[in-house]
Amino acid sequence: MTDSAQEPQSRRVDTRGAVDLSALAPSPAQAAPLGAGAPPAGSSADSWAVAVQPQQLQQVVELSSQAPVIVLIFGADAASATMKTTLEDLVDAQQGRILLAEIDASAHPELAQSADQVPVATAFIGGRPVGEFDSSVPSEQLGQLVTQMVQMATQNGMTQKLPPQSTRAAQGAEGSEAPAEPELPPLHQEAQDALEAGDYAKAAAAYERAIKEKPDDEDAKIGLAQVKLLQRTAGVDIAQTRQLGADQPDDVQAQIAVADVDILGGHVEDGLSRLVRFIQTHFGDDREAARAHLVELYSIVGDSDPRVSSSRKQLARALF
Repeated sequence: MTDSAQEPQSRRVDTRGAVDLSALAPSPAQAAPLGAGAPPAGSSADSWAVAVQPQQLQQVVELSSQAPVIVLIFGADAASATMKTTLEDLVDAQQGRILLAEIDASAHPELAQSADQVPVATAFIGGRPVGEFDSSVPSEQLGQLVTQMVQMATQNGMTQKLPPQSTRAAQGAEGSEAPAEPELPPLHQEAQDALEAGDYAKAAAAYERAIKEKPDDEDAKIGLAQVKLLQRTAGVDIAQTRQLGADQPDDVQAQIAVADVDILGGHVEDGLSRLVRFIQTHFGDDREAARAHLVELYSIVGDSDPRVSSSRKQLARALF
């Protein structure tokens, strides 16, 4: 990605509005319309998985500027059925923080032929793909990927919850219903509530208390790093920040500032590479400051992200 790509337009959620998915509704012959009335209580469960058609892909991608979206292309095979059910459960457990758009490749042979393999899922945030994965990814890793998408969306100010888009039939057997969203520890919930309210200082304080109570709380450490990124970039003039970075290539703080806006804007590779290049050509305290900040950015992006793995290798070569 290049620096010219469009930056997210807002950090704050407009609680007066709602994400409008009505334009994505397929014809009645293809699927039930989106936004249909809720069923009688107890007859079904709310779901944030919705069937779409290939011609609606552009609209789905545009929607990801308001909320994170996973586009799943699935077939009639067992691997597709498993991945589809797993993603539906994981997305529904987030209760509106993320949307799953499903395309049936068996109904569109041309789509199945163009894809390297089916099933395959692509994650979008801010109108840009942020990852692709297939059925070889274990279920527990899929859960981590969904969680990371929600975290990335929060970093970009996407904190509103979408209304349910469809329903799933409630299962009679015990334990067969979609899993309920796990409750957050009290201080983590306090931090999330503060983030939704745009109070970064309160969110940071809650995570700091969580770490003080439990020093090995990795989720709190990552959350704190994310909040600090939001604090550092709050109100910054992105164009001015980039220009300063270009004018002062040897100023570590100028380079760190550009890396921050890159990460926040979704230009992950650009942000990480910038600091690796600085480390390659600088030494002493400046090099250590850049290295420490780079490691913090790794935790924000997520260790399972392939861009982090690639950057870690580049960092190792730069240091040794």
